[in-house]
Amino acid sequence: MTPTSEKVVEKKFMFEFPTLTTDDKHQFEVPIHIPFSGNIRELAQRLITLFKVPVYIEKDLEEKLKSFVDKETLLFHDTVAEDALKKAQNGEIDAEEVIKKFERLFKEETAEYADPRGSTDEELFATVYHKLVHSPALEGMLQVEHSYSIAVNEMTTQRDDELASLTERQAKEMSDLVAGIGEFSTEADVNLLAARHCEDQNMIQAKINSQIDSLQETQRREYRDWLMKLLEEQAEEASSVTPPTPSPTHIVRHLSNDVSSKDKGKGGSDISSDVGNNPGLEESFTIHLGSQMKQMHNIRIMSADVLHLCKTHLSSKGGMDMQPQRLQTALALYSNDLCGLVLLTDGLISSFSGTTKDFISVCQQSTEFHFPSIDDQLEKIREGVKETAAWRQEHWIAENLSISSQQWRRASSSGALRSGDVYVTRHSNLNEVHVVFHMVIDDSLRSSEINSRHPAILGLRNVLKTACSNDITTLTVPLLLAHHITEEMTVAWCAKRAELVLKCVKGFMIEMASWGGSELKNLQFVVPEGISDEVFVSLAAMLPSVFRVSNPLVFKASSTPITPKTS
Repeated sequence: MTPTSEKVVEKKFMFEFPTLTTDDKHQFEVPIHIPFSGNIRELAQRLITLFKVPVYIEKDLEEKLKSFVDKETLLFHDTVAEDALKKAQNGEIDAEEVIKKFERLFKEETAEYADPRGSTDEELFATVYHKLVHSPALEGMLQVEHSYSIAVNEMTTQRDDELASLTERQAKEMSDLVAGIGEFSTEADVNLLAARHCEDQNMIQAKINSQIDSLQETQRREYRDWLMKLLEEQAEEASSVTPPTPSPTHIVRHLSNDVSSKDKGKGGSDISSDVGNNPGLEESFTIHLGSQMKQMHNIRIMSADVLHLCKTHLSSKGGMDMQPQRLQTALALYSNDLCGLVLLTDGLISSFSGTTKDFISVCQQSTEFHFPSIDDQLEKIREGVKETAAWRQEHWIAENLSISSQQWRRASSSGALRSGDVYVTRHSNLNEVHVVFHMVIDDSLRSSEINSRHPAILGLRNVLKTACSNDITTLTVPLLLAHHITEEMTVAWCAKRAELVLKCVKGFMIEMASWGGSELKNLQFVVPEGISDEVFVSLAAMLPSVFRVSNPLVFKASSTPITPKTS
């Protein structure tokens, strides 16, 4: 890897080594960008793997590679400095312009000399929310958010019902038309009907989605105005009396007239029925990690659907009943005690299929008051992925050594992420999650032969490092690196995969102590819902053997006093 702020030059590194059995010498040549900011040892290991170099010359390769990089880097900086001096002597550099640029950068980087800047609307709203949520106004705030969620959920349920009814009707029309080909219809008629069906579906979906967006924008504006008014009244009256919560009359206007009270009850029941009465399998441990200064962590393993941790479950009767997890999430939103979740996805960043589609549906069931909507966040990530692909194509030399240029251009032009890549979204309307780490995986995880250098394992390391650096103290990780049970998941496969993940995560947590930042207090491992009790018990029993579990020391009391022996 090379820094993007400097010009780079390409130098050829040639390495020659003898064989043990003959007098022949072998050599290879690779391009290296100078200055080189990567890891010399990692590059040497890649070269050994790529060119099948004997392991006995590993030390010589690392030494010569380091010597080559140091020498060429020094020459590069000397050349740059000489060019700058020559331009200055020839009058090609404007000294006043350099001074002005340095002054501007110094003012931007030094808070003491920077121009005063007021708080933005987002920062002001965050301050107001954090102050009110830790006051007696908390209950009223959550009730308003809950009523808004019920209204949005009713509209999304209405949209899904209309689309399902339309799909059923269109399928019948298409079946009848296809059955009559050659008698009263042709293939051209089938194509026209298919095009019309697609247009009708898009029209209905766009219409209702527009209504939902309008409703959420209205809720967002009214909620913010209400919080500002609430803070002003508390400051004026110097009391903790919460004003009446706003009546959601505007919500009723946005709902269709054909949504009966029976349908509303049915919609609410569908959401709460997803939870089920079965609490699921769960086991908790307390562990200590560290060589000298040991730190205590809470480890939890459970069997659950990962999206249930995100979904805010509404009352089946449309009331104001809220889960305690939602209360804790609201209190910790602007704090140093955030909750994170690792969600496995593909590299397309699309909302049309897979786990990402289901996750987006969960996010859209309620209004996001604090951060951009999930669609806006994903759109921004798509734009960033294009820049990332271009940067990789230009600078990541190690990757160019392992794949062909044609494959690299195809991967870069598609803009798709690769296995192990992680992108992050922020949320305030989910149940037990503030930050979601979307980690890209591929079909290679179906194999039982992956090791600690697999991209997904390295992606977990990046997730833990990011969590440690950004005040995320609770993290949920899929133990088997899968959200659903598949055919290849035998008992031996699950045990081997769990052992690998647990040992790697333990190593990352020990390494995390040297990274600084916040301490990961709670770590949750999730296995797919529906796993057998025997497999879950075996996976839970694996935790004490991998981690050091805190067990109490038990002393047996004796009725007779024990006197020390005298010599």
